[in-house]
Amino acid sequence: MKYIVTSTKSVAQAAIDLENAVKKHKFGVLHTLNLRQTLHGKGIELANDCLVFDVCNPQKAKDVLDIDMSMNLALPCRISVYSENQQTYIGMISPKEMLAMLSDSVELATAASEVEDTLKTIINEAAH
Repeated sequence: MKYIVTSTKSVAQAAIDLENAVKKHKFGVLHTLNLRQTLHGKGIELANDCLVFDVCNPQKAKDVLDIDMSMNLALPCRISVYSENQQTYIGMISPKEMLAMLSDSVELATAASEVEDTLKTIINEAAH
């Protein structure tokens, strides 16, 4: 259900490279949540860096919503760049597996598979 790769890059560099890969593959970053900074602002200290990117391909999102509007609950896709034990990771929850839990539509499965393949490419490009 999770797709996570390691990177020798810093979290900051992996995040920059992720944003570039997202654009290259015709997706967009809708929002970036700096979880460590957000928690710090609420008086809670998180030991590790953690950036969560909401990413979307507008046409793919429309295709999914045209099939089943309730799938808005699973959109946009999220990719995280984070550190743990001195290691940088980039990962996501499988769109294909998540949508399969929510619907048995063949059309949705096809769309989710295409999105997942692209997101894996994006993550791998950002990591290396």
